[in-house]
Amino acid sequence: MALLNVNRDVKDQFYRYKMPSILAKVEGKGNGIKTVIVNMVDIAKALGRPPTYACKYFGCELGAQTQFDIKNDRYIVNGSHDAPKLQDLLDTFIKKYVLCQQCDNPETTLVVKKGTIGLICKACGDQSMADLRHKLCTYMIKNPPQSFGKENSGGTKTKKEQKKGRERESKEHSSEEDTNHNNHNHKQQNGKHPKQNKEKKQNVKDDDDDDWAVDVSAEAVAARMQEITSGAKVMTLNDDLEKTPSERADLLYTLVKTRVDDGTILKADKEIVAESERLDIRNKAPLILVEVLFNQNMREQIRTYKNHFLRLCHGNVKAQKSLMGAVEKMIELHQDVLLPKVMHILKELYDLDIVDEEVMLEWGEKPSKKYVTKELSRAIHEKAAPFIKWLKEAEEESSDEEDEVEIVYTSKSEQQLKREEEAGKQKEKADMENVNGGDEDDDFDIEDI
Repeated sequence: MALLNVNRDVKDQFYRYKMPSILAKVEGKGNGIKTVIVNMVDIAKALGRPPTYACKYFGCELGAQTQFDIKNDRYIVNGSHDAPKLQDLLDTFIKKYVLCQQCDNPETTLVVKKGTIGLICKACGDQSMADLRHKLCTYMIKNPPQSFGKENSGGTKTKKEQKKGRERESKEHSSEEDTNHNNHNHKQQNGKHPKQNKEKKQNVKDDDDDDWAVDVSAEAVAARMQEITSGAKVMTLNDDLEKTPSERADLLYTLVKTRVDDGTILKADKEIVAESERLDIRNKAPLILVEVLFNQNMREQIRTYKNHFLRLCHGNVKAQKSLMGAVEKMIELHQDVLLPKVMHILKELYDLDIVDEEVMLEWGEKPSKKYVTKELSRAIHEKAAPFIKWLKEAEEESSDEEDEVEIVYTSKSEQQLKREEEAGKQKEKADMENVNGGDEDDDFDIEDI
């Protein structure tokens, strides 16, 4: 889990006050959709505030209801909310109710008393009052930090709790002395001399000293060095998330370029996706891959590196849009060669299922100057127009065919229908024979009636 500075305006990586980044999990669907803040308790401990305060603040800012299950550490905000949005809201909460207004130090105590909310800084001693106009303040006044027990402000205990703790420690100490005294008497009654017990304890102590011996063999030293190196590597990886997006993009660029240079790029698709996720830039990773892997032979290179882009773009609309922008940038670099091949390039991306039809149709609606100039984007869209038109017509034809299909439902099997049809024909034949036979047998004189 990445650690962030409590005051994210401070960019120092050695800043002593850290907190875990928010982990948000969306559950349910429809009207029952909700966002569970998985590590709300850990964040609250780092801030020295009850977890309900920050969660309630999210609800007030987002206009959503909140639910607290303190026993099971579940803090819920109704609706679907992503972690970056909640992290930005948490920064605002920290500035209002955690940081000292004088020195911006987060080591403060929140005091709720007589309808007021105050902050006392342990670093500079400043005392300030919080703005009571926010909806959260009403909740904080009704639920002061002391009512949360261990979750109260700064982890401090009330005088009553401290007194109970001292009494409990005193009882435990007395009980321990009584137990030791009884054990001593019991040993003497069993004929064991205290000196023997002392010698036994000395032997145990010697054995413990032997356990602390350091193995100085070459293998043990190498293992310890490897462990230290691994620990340093983990610390470095954790610090990467504190870098700017451009710095993290440079890290991914270096990895891809290294794999290209050492000839292992074709087998590095999983590694590249994992690194982009670790650096939290998976949506922008196609821009880097296109820059490193593609040139004027772009159409053939799409097939070569299709696994890399499939892993990044499958089910990820944002990554697919970044890929379309990267294609425009590459066409700009090799305009004479690639501009006439725009339609073929888009066809490759579509046939290989790298870019979804919906994303491609949305891209084809109008030119954009996000990645290239408006004039070049317009020229690219003109070259792509026949392909976009083909996509739209294919979509309309498929929808028309679906509308014309007539489905007849029956509970009878095909064999049953055939048997019924044959039985009907036989019955009809028998009726005809009966009619003919009846005409022969019914010769009578009309005068006899």
